[in-house]
Amino acid sequence: MKSQTRCVVIGGGIAGCSTLYHLTQEGWSDVVLVERDELTSGTTWHSAAQVTNFGMNQTMVGLKTHSINLYKELADDPDYPINYHHGDGGIRLANTEAQMDGYRHFASMARGMGVHFEVIDAAECARRHPLISTDNLLGGLWDPLDGDIDPAQLCQALARRARNAGAEIYRHTPVTGLTQHADDSWTVHTDKGDIRTEIVVNACGYRVNEVGAMMGVHHPVMSMEHQYFLTEPIQQIIDAGHRMPLLRCPISDYYCRQEKQGLLLGFYEQDCRTWGMDGIDPNFANALCPDDLDRVTDVLEGAFARMPALMEVGIHTVVNGPITYSLDGAPLVGPIPGKRNAFCIIGLRAGLGEGGGHGWLLAQQIVHGEACYDTWPLDPRRFTGHGNAELTALKAIEEYQNEFRFEFPHEHRPAGRPIKTTPLTPILAAEGADFTVVNGWERADYIKPSSDFHETHGFRFNETFDVVAAEVEAVQTAVGLCEVNGFNRYELTGSDVHSFLDRMICGRLPRKPGRVGLGYLLNHHGMIKAEATIANLPDGRVWYGSAAAAEAHDMDWLTRHIRPREDVKIRSLTNEHTILVLAGPRSREVMQAVSRADWSKAAFPWLSVRQCFIGIAPAVVMGVSFSGELAYEIHIPNNQLYAAWLALRRAGEAHGLRLFGARAVESMRLEKGFLHWKSDLLTEFDPFETGLARFVTLDKPDFIGKPALETRRTQGPRKRLVTLDIDNSNAPAHPGASVMLNDRVVGTVTSGAWGHRTGKNLAYAFIAPDLAQPGTAIEIDIIGRLTPARVIPPSPYDPDMTRPRQ
Repeated sequence: MKSQTRCVVIGGGIAGCSTLYHLTQEGWSDVVLVERDELTSGTTWHSAAQVTNFGMNQTMVGLKTHSINLYKELADDPDYPINYHHGDGGIRLANTEAQMDGYRHFASMARGMGVHFEVIDAAECARRHPLISTDNLLGGLWDPLDGDIDPAQLCQALARRARNAGAEIYRHTPVTGLTQHADDSWTVHTDKGDIRTEIVVNACGYRVNEVGAMMGVHHPVMSMEHQYFLTEPIQQIIDAGHRMPLLRCPISDYYCRQEKQGLLLGFYEQDCRTWGMDGIDPNFANALCPDDLDRVTDVLEGAFARMPALMEVGIHTVVNGPITYSLDGAPLVGPIPGKRNAFCIIGLRAGLGEGGGHGWLLAQQIVHGEACYDTWPLDPRRFTGHGNAELTALKAIEEYQNEFRFEFPHEHRPAGRPIKTTPLTPILAAEGADFTVVNGWERADYIKPSSDFHETHGFRFNETFDVVAAEVEAVQTAVGLCEVNGFNRYELTGSDVHSFLDRMICGRLPRKPGRVGLGYLLNHHGMIKAEATIANLPDGRVWYGSAAAAEAHDMDWLTRHIRPREDVKIRSLTNEHTILVLAGPRSREVMQAVSRADWSKAAFPWLSVRQCFIGIAPAVVMGVSFSGELAYEIHIPNNQLYAAWLALRRAGEAHGLRLFGARAVESMRLEKGFLHWKSDLLTEFDPFETGLARFVTLDKPDFIGKPALETRRTQGPRKRLVTLDIDNSNAPAHPGASVMLNDRVVGTVTSGAWGHRTGKNLAYAFIAPDLAQPGTAIEIDIIGRLTPARVIPPSPYDPDMTRPRQ
């Protein structure tokens, strides 16, 4: 066994085998995989192994497409062919119009990735799958490339190719410990000796937290028992003369696919259970849990009603084995939070179908620092410490129970809530707030007009339209108050802070105390990595602020680039402070009523920052605005947040103060041309393509990504971010929707909402550069309808920024 290598992958299932293979494809041959038992002896061996193109975002669609293409190539390899039923087709059923709207949106989104789904009616579902009944059925989503694959053969084929490229695989080699050294390299301790390695990858399936504990980390991953059975032969299948399509049913929580001349039928029962919370038997390998078909009786009854042929056929095999879920149901593929040179590829609830793509994206991140897609939907750093085992179990159960029921826009399911709150959360709830969730934080989305108000979730405008409009009007004409909790906030100190930030950010930043600036951080490929508000406090401290979701991501990026002898210290204040936003033309009067400071335009102009008191509460106040109105961003220590709130509420009564929420902020920021991290600010695009040229200073001596950005600038843009005015009053353009011209995809929507001050249905989209001029007419596929739209100049509301400066 090697004593030194470049990368050690721990785990020999689909995640580990795919990562190992793709590392060799990216040019690394000195790589090793260690497996405690045999390859595929964990969850992989008993997988139902369905391979679909369906994904909830474009990154997921892209990785699944890669999986399908790779698996087809492997199946067709004459030297080592594998069993892959490619292109049997599959249907996701629906019995509500809202579900059908969702399928129409997903078809639009997939089109932008070169994937073609078809939305079909109930009769066509039955024609393509003659075993199903159309009772209580509206239609479905057809995936022509759906299929299934042999799990063991797939992993062995990937392992074979990896070995041929120079990788080594050590079976029956349990990892007993992990030690990290001062240079961030690792020693992987095994029962057969130690391996020194630059990088370690946790690909351990349901044993993920056994290896995580060796690193001193806990991963928000939980295992669920999952049952399926295999039937005896079914005469209709024998007589059909072709393979049956796969079926996924959110109505009755089951799936099925053809297995020989019968069916494999799997269940997502409501009476589900977690597995392994109190530890896993070391000898549990190539093993199953005890059968428990009584638990799936309700699901089975629904399956009988949908497929009457099941009532006439016997069961010959029952499988009950663990599968893994993350805190939000999506995989965790990427850097391990708080660790250097450590990655994971875990929580793969549909590992066989997606594993080829997951390993591909992870290998790119390891070798190149980034992947070809923005991988934030998979990034392990999207969770920031709140994913304990108890919470993860609750969310895993909820995800399992809703396996085929996607979340609608603005829907946030109730399990494990609330997990992050402030002293104002119950106050806002009493005021009628409906809450959204941002990085675990309960944040007011809008204020309900009455206690019995109910929102119907879907892809069209709904009952909240007028509610949000009224909140926006209050901010535009008088004054509004909003809590923004969880906002990422670091305090930077040290003699080298300004030179450090100058190297991290691609533009100029103010150095004068009492001033605020906006800057963008690039990766080494010249693409956008992060967005930050930099505030130079009067006492010499520097505050770095960014999106709530960026808490672990930005800390990782900043600390990674502090040089050995650089005097820079970073302390997180994210969980110690909360922002109150006071916005609107009468906000200055409210501030003057609660603070002894001078809030005149001359004394506190736009983009200023000062320390003061709001009533009796100490505060840091910034003159910045995400709404486009005169506004104050008031940072308050959480233990005095309620005192500041009361002072502002009392002072605001005389000025018509009204509460507003995140939904109103979204409407207003789209009208102002303000971008949202990981919606519009993506690692797939550079600042010139994103319309941020004014924030780039190429004559600076150096900043991260500068050489690559200079090269990209000479090559010209591939896409440009534009603002679109949509001729549609029924539905917004949802992220991922395809922008079309003459039946050709020319771009993708990143954000969309109604602009209540402009009366426009607005969207941002990356589109072909030759179409980016204002006035260009295009179309957007909005839930199945091609809707006219035109490119307009950015910031259709107050483009000269006069209102925040007033």
